[in-house]
Amino acid sequence: MTDTIDHDADTHDAYNTVAIRHAAALHEIRLARHARNRADGTKRPLDQLVPQRDRTAVGVDIEWRRMGQRPVTPELEARADALGIRFEHLGLTLGTVLHGVDLRDDAEEITAVVRATLNERKVVFFRDQHLSEDEQVAFGRRFGPLDAFPFGAPGDNPYVLQIIHHDQSPGTENGWHTDVTWMEKPSLGSIAQMIQAPPVGGDTLFADSHAAFWGLPDAIRERVTPLWGVNDYRIFVQGREGDPFPEDVRAAIEADIPFGVAHPLVRTHPETGKPALYIHGGFLRHDSLHDPETGEQLDPAESRELVRILLAQHPRPEYQCRFRWEEGSIAFWDNRAVQHYAASDYHPHRRVLRRVTIRGDRPAHQPSSAALDPL
Repeated sequence: MTDTIDHDADTHDAYNTVAIRHAAALHEIRLARHARNRADGTKRPLDQLVPQRDRTAVGVDIEWRRMGQRPVTPELEARADALGIRFEHLGLTLGTVLHGVDLRDDAEEITAVVRATLNERKVVFFRDQHLSEDEQVAFGRRFGPLDAFPFGAPGDNPYVLQIIHHDQSPGTENGWHTDVTWMEKPSLGSIAQMIQAPPVGGDTLFADSHAAFWGLPDAIRERVTPLWGVNDYRIFVQGREGDPFPEDVRAAIEADIPFGVAHPLVRTHPETGKPALYIHGGFLRHDSLHDPETGEQLDPAESRELVRILLAQHPRPEYQCRFRWEEGSIAFWDNRAVQHYAASDYHPHRRVLRRVTIRGDRPAHQPSSAALDPL
């Protein structure tokens, strides 16, 4: 046994000697390269410093530069200051808590600042609001007409969706998604209020869809930019495993609500003009990718592989911010600019959320040199 230990120690020491020698040699080469670059003034851009297989840092960098390398514009900051609103930024390119706001106050100036902050920060948060159902609906209507949700539990106000989980109903929203892509005109935004928070867990994470688009490898970004996919709501009407909804119920729903609508994978934000990766893995038919301009229908295998690559984008932590709920907290997210993920880490505790949904427009891709220029 002693001989074996000595032999292992000798081998380990020999390895370390070799590792230290090679590390020193490679370090000298890198130092010489840096010295040459400094001498001739060369400064390589970030996209030349990271590999094509992982462009996450590039995606965040491009979006940050397109934001002027500021969390919000000076104009918005001045407008907020004038109203006594303080910003608490949670992520570099997304997520801001607005302090000093009472959402019952329907003053036009407050609504305008909230909308502007939503456009610049993609998701905004508020603490200690405790709105009634009707008050939450009234707040949502300040940003546009509302859409009722046909597949969930309504509140006393029919425009409220109740999202309730407990020991016999664990959370199931723990997948990255943007809301209701099965609709012809999906949601502009969603406004959720925490009514009962679990003692631990239950956070919601948000990911920047603009940065996720720019973070794609160049070849993948160019390939998917003109493509569209078909979305439907099958996961809501198929019922529980082994206990499907009756066929006549499903047929009645599909007769009233279009089952299968095509949307671009790269959506142009209608207010900011920015391109965003727009995809919902649960609603998208993974073999349905096509180019409506050329009529090309992708081979199902290529379609599924591209979808697999795209669905790996938003889960990268660099694109994300995380919100810890308290009772009376409100999150207002732009479905055209972010995806979200509700962590299901609080079972068997009870979590009650109330959501209203603002009607959006038909997703479009409007390519232009300005919109697709990474700066």
